[in-house]
Amino acid sequence: MPPAANPFKRALAEGRPQIGLWLGLANAYTAELCAGAGFDWLLLDGEHAPNDVPLLLAQLQAVAAYPSHPILRPVIGDAALIKQMLDIGAQTLLVPMIESAEQAAATVAAMHYPPRGIRGVGAALARASGWGRVGDYLKTASDELCLLLQIETARGLDNLEAIALTEGVDGIFIGPADLAASLGHLGQPSHPEVQAAIETALAKLKQLKVPSGILSADEALARKYLAAGAGFVAVGIDTMVLSRGLAALAATFKDVAAPAPADRGGY
Repeated sequence: MPPAANPFKRALAEGRPQIGLWLGLANAYTAELCAGAGFDWLLLDGEHAPNDVPLLLAQLQAVAAYPSHPILRPVIGDAALIKQMLDIGAQTLLVPMIESAEQAAATVAAMHYPPRGIRGVGAALARASGWGRVGDYLKTASDELCLLLQIETARGLDNLEAIALTEGVDGIFIGPADLAASLGHLGQPSHPEVQAAIETALAKLKQLKVPSGILSADEALARKYLAAGAGFVAVGIDTMVLSRGLAALAATFKDVAAPAPADRGGY
């Protein structure tokens, strides 16, 4: 019995755009709620959200019954951490802060068992293999794994082509926030220089026929990136959706007149 198919990986290979949502609430209950909303993929963030391996496992279990494909982002591309995330059942990883082809190759190696890579073998303890019930998991796991590398610095952009063409890389994600900081525009991902760099990167990736992705909660920008050829675009963040929704709801009732103070007889 082979591992479960990876629909996200197939969609990228077939050129079908995938719309996603970023999850930072670090909660299985809200992850399940989001999984039923209709997004193609969900990013479970272990870099900037307060997630650890057990929390990520709970969220993977919560969304398993839904069609939204979970993608995990580790805090760093550490081989030991990647091993844990794969063992708990992640098939697609987004690894941040990639700046060179050497770093890309090392990350690819961390994804795969020997002789192709260096992933440690512990299938009997792994949810990914059904705790050994997927009999040929060790031989077939690599077929369904998907590696996305995040480029978010000027140096990363300088090495974009070499990183993107590293064997075993399935897609490149451009990180606008850190890229803006790297280019000297901290907190300004919409700055013209940053946007020009993003557009150039997306065009290059399209030319190389390497799937590209990005995050933007701005609908106009998200549509612009899709039109430019981005294949997987996150269009919102759960924390922002909740925060903005709550603020909008509260504002709806701010025009209600405050009740007159009760007559307390002069006291």
